[in-house]
Amino acid sequence: MNNQRRYLDYNSYLKALYGERVQKIVVDSGLDCPNRDGSISRGGCIYCNSRGSGSGLWDKGLSITEQIELGRRAMTRRYKAKKFLVYFQSYTNTYTTCNHMKSMYDEALGAEGVVGMAIGTRPDCVDRDKINLIASYAKDYLVWLEYGLQSSHDRTLDLINRGHDFGCFVNAVNMTLHTNINICTHIILGLPGESREMMLETGRRVGELGIHGVKIHLLYVVKGTLLEKIWNSGGYTCMERSEYVETVCDFIERLPDNIVIQRITGDPHPDELAAPEWALDKHTTFNMIQQTLQRRDSWQGKFC
Repeated sequence: MNNQRRYLDYNSYLKALYGERVQKIVVDSGLDCPNRDGSISRGGCIYCNSRGSGSGLWDKGLSITEQIELGRRAMTRRYKAKKFLVYFQSYTNTYTTCNHMKSMYDEALGAEGVVGMAIGTRPDCVDRDKINLIASYAKDYLVWLEYGLQSSHDRTLDLINRGHDFGCFVNAVNMTLHTNINICTHIILGLPGESREMMLETGRRVGELGIHGVKIHLLYVVKGTLLEKIWNSGGYTCMERSEYVETVCDFIERLPDNIVIQRITGDPHPDELAAPEWALDKHTTFNMIQQTLQRRDSWQGKFC
């Protein structure tokens, strides 16, 4: 654990594995989501816009290889990085056939300097065959499978139109646990109707499942989403920064200390953000979290 940061952060974890900086390259695979194409729903989650957290590069005609090369050059210039993780981020990157998945992953892992990949998906879009395929890559590469959960409370999942329940997530985790795949879980703080106690309960439940990493996100309002309409009508109020910082610290204190914390706040596109404005100032939020943990003389797992 990084003593200065008081929690196990992703950069320190990667540096311990490889002895140098490893930089993530985000890739848009062009896949869809069952919560948008009509299989489950056509509306998607209430906070998700039509881009699905993607770069849009696939729609611009860039192949996976071309996207990786674009990112590799940029990261080499900026960070002098020589090793890279390919992150299949947008939409649902197991929502296709095993043959298509294999072609995607083979293309990505064949690129220069790539040492592994992270695959963003939903817990209702995996099965044994898909897990076995992904596990076959983890013999030679670092592989993270990232399950979007957001909350462990079924009432909340229904409210945000998530399209699955907590039991579905538990089943997916259990299916993945006894492989060599690393499991990362996405959690959102500040979801409608959730108290701090409910958010911390999600952290406790997730931490008990044996996962390997978490990404903690702030719920921010993106333009063009159902959440924006609710926010505009006064039906949703964003978390204040001080409240978010205190909740993140509470959350970290209750996570087992061997779980890698890959993210501690959201990262909105400036031109898409409706609220809160402070979400764009990630550096200040990060520093406030550090200062709060220091003030508390606290650390990851203190109350686990």
